[in-house]
Amino acid sequence: MVIIGFVSYPSESTKEMAKRLLSQPPLPAYITLKGHYVSSEVGKGINAAAIYEFDPSKFSEAFQFIVARYTKYFDVPGFSHSVNPKNAIAFNEPFTRILLSQ
Repeated sequence: MVIIGFVSYPSESTKEMAKRLLSQPPLPAYITLKGHYVSSEVGKGINAAAIYEFDPSKFSEAFQFIVARYTKYFDVPGFSHSVNPKNAIAFNEPFTRILLSQ
């Protein structure tokens, strides 16, 4: 199963975002991070996505952990995010490997 988290923030907040990212606790062994995938556009800021992969049996624990990671950024100027449990996607193993290896 995967949850995809999206963030956006103005380029002026990049240093603070990087500082907080580096201070995050390590992921639990049951979560694998794919990403961070980042894009930027002059005048519009930074957009990033992260894919968190985990066993469906760990959904509750994984979702709570992932959401807690994003709360660390709430007071960064211009920060916004989207982590929605309705967007959690369950794949069978062969399909997951094909999708995430591209």
